[in-house]
Amino acid sequence: MVAPKKGKNASAQSKPGRSLALILIAIVALTGGMFASGHTTPRLGIDLAGGTSITLRAVPEAGQESAINKTNMDTAVDIMNRRVNGLGVSEAEVQTQGDRNIIVNIPKGTNSAEARKQVGTTAKLYFRPVLATELSGANATGTPSASETGGASDKATDKATDKATDGDKATDGDKASGTPSDSASASATSQGRAASDALKADPSPSATSSDGASPSPSASASGDDATAKLQQQYAALDCTDKNARAKAGDGAKPGEQTVACGQNSQGQWQKYILGAAAVDGTEVDEAEAVYNTQTAAGWTVTMKFTDKGSKKFADITGKLAQNQSPQNQFAIVLDNEVVSDPYVSQALTGGNAEISGNFDQEEAQGLANVLSYGALPLTFKEDSVTTVTAALGGEQLHAGLIAGAIGLALVVLYLLFYYRGLSFIAVCSLLVSAGLTYVIMALLGPTIGFALNLPAVCGAIVAIGITADSFIVYFERVRDEIREGRTLRPAVERAWPRARRTILVSDFVSFLAAAVLFVVTVGKVQGFAFTLGLTTLLDVVVVFLFTKPLLTLMARRKFFSSGHKWSGLDPKALGAKPPLRRTRRPSRPAAGPVDPKEA
Repeated sequence: MVAPKKGKNASAQSKPGRSLALILIAIVALTGGMFASGHTTPRLGIDLAGGTSITLRAVPEAGQESAINKTNMDTAVDIMNRRVNGLGVSEAEVQTQGDRNIIVNIPKGTNSAEARKQVGTTAKLYFRPVLATELSGANATGTPSASETGGASDKATDKATDKATDGDKATDGDKASGTPSDSASASATSQGRAASDALKADPSPSATSSDGASPSPSASASGDDATAKLQQQYAALDCTDKNARAKAGDGAKPGEQTVACGQNSQGQWQKYILGAAAVDGTEVDEAEAVYNTQTAAGWTVTMKFTDKGSKKFADITGKLAQNQSPQNQFAIVLDNEVVSDPYVSQALTGGNAEISGNFDQEEAQGLANVLSYGALPLTFKEDSVTTVTAALGGEQLHAGLIAGAIGLALVVLYLLFYYRGLSFIAVCSLLVSAGLTYVIMALLGPTIGFALNLPAVCGAIVAIGITADSFIVYFERVRDEIREGRTLRPAVERAWPRARRTILVSDFVSFLAAAVLFVVTVGKVQGFAFTLGLTTLLDVVVVFLFTKPLLTLMARRKFFSSGHKWSGLDPKALGAKPPLRRTRRPSRPAAGPVDPKEA
């Protein structure tokens, strides 16, 4: 008798333990990683954990209505996305609505408040020379200090400043800015004269013509009108008024002189007359928040300029260093607000600058973030802010989980009724798939910022049907083989190649649909697509490494191999054909003489 050859099917049938051991190791490793990371539950999205939904409306600047177009809106969405992601806020949604609205959904989290401040920040940054400055509004009462009279706040000071001459600078600043040293208030005449002198002393490039010649009489007349208007704005500006601060500098172009507001280290508001922009924020190559341990500045923002920006910065600081206070200061202006106004005592040629302003870590990182990712191409106004409570999300999650439990229970009941003993294998496979899905979702939260939202829960519920479908395909192939008259163990192996092809084709179609949906959609629908794609991949892993090996092992058990009526593989119940057997025909005797006895 010749022994049968051991082919691939026999080898796979004899060693199903390897596959089961492999998936067991993967489950243990992933579960250990989940507990080691400290993230034992999936992160929740805004609809489940709560958060803030902001509607921003694009508003055109004077004469720039055409700037609100699809290209600029898409650019704004991209910049806002990068700003929020740069702060580590996961699952934030930024998408356009209509022609000029942007919806920003920020989940409740550590940095969500800072993200809210940044999404609508235009982040138009300019470096402008300070022409005049003084305390504004109610802050101007009392005896002025050196910083008040000189116009320099303690928010940011250049390291090259000579501290020994601070008193002289403050005195000179009194003369330059017209602020008397014995009184914090000045008459309109003295303010106007100080502002006029400062405007004439503007060291910025726009103060003279391109060839360095004096302006023509007509230009001077026009300039006098602009100077008078600016003086009036400066005298009337009250920076303690929020509405006045918001309107300060509105409509001023980078090449024009303007007024602005800013706070010093004591939280007092100062008003400024600023010269034309000497360096544009687009000429900042990169910005980074750092903690300065060498000085008392604390958290600061360091900036590195481009080559063109470095030259401009060196030129303007060289000119400012020759002036008296406050005209030896330059203001760092972000969205028409002065965030820092350091002194300059010499030209800064290194191509680097530092902004300090008693920032805490979040404020410094936020400012560095908006500077790094550039300015928004449009100006946005906050139309509405809606807070989504976690209680509402909890109710929705509860309802979703109930729906999932009902669906799972119906699937299990169907399997028990129709497949009987085989349902044990199906339910174990479903539990393994659910466990892997949960662990991977929990790990994806801290790694890629994945957050579970309601559509993602729906995707997981739909995946129950996809996973169950794979088991059904394999079970039916095995039952078909038994109907053909084969015993269980050969039936399990012969059914696998055909079932495998069907399962792979079906899962490929589901994964392709999920991938396309993920690419072409935005927001919460992407959560559905991502979960659907993830569970589809896990279905392939579970069927190959768990379901098939487990069925191979169960086929060796008498309960299944004997075709017990509760196994779901009873040949009689399945209408199996009798085994095909060959019958031998009796051989005829060879031709020859007839035996006389037989005759």
